[in-house]
Amino acid sequence: MQTSVTFINLDSSETLKSYACEKLDRFDKYVDNPAKANVVLTVEKFRHIADISISADGFVVNSHEETSDMYSAIDMSLDKLEKQVVKKKDKKKYKRLRATAARTKMLRYEEADGTAPGGLEQEAASRTVRIQNIEYKPMDIDEAVLQMDLIRNSFLVFTNSQTEMVNVLYRLKDGNYGLIQPSS
Repeated sequence: MQTSVTFINLDSSETLKSYACEKLDRFDKYVDNPAKANVVLTVEKFRHIADISISADGFVVNSHEETSDMYSAIDMSLDKLEKQVVKKKDKKKYKRLRATAARTKMLRYEEADGTAPGGLEQEAASRTVRIQNIEYKPMDIDEAVLQMDLIRNSFLVFTNSQTEMVNVLYRLKDGNYGLIQPSS
């Protein structure tokens, strides 16, 4: 990280400069490209002020901290910066993931239909259909009602043992049951 340290109303101290540079090195794990850091250390009467600005990966973060000790001002300022950098990186990552998901969704739609989405087709592409595979076994209707009471579901798919066809048993709002069976 390229760092510049400026002292205002304070004698330039190599220990303070090396301390700030050493602490700024922990930001290398967050940034991919070369970054620039500007550190301004100021003393006004009894206040020690640390202003730090980092520009990297297309964003700029700033922090300002005042304390009675310069080292603690640097530490507190860097803690603020770290939170900001992590937040910016997460936001950038989330945006990239959303864009990738939208692109793949559009590609899947185009491959399935063979047309580009637009108008009503685009609205249909934004709907999500949740697919759940279930295993259904042969049983009679009374056994299916008992099974539904055990599993506490709102519906049950089963093969009717008498007709050998797939049926759906569902619970009505009044507590009774409904049965969907195909007509032959």
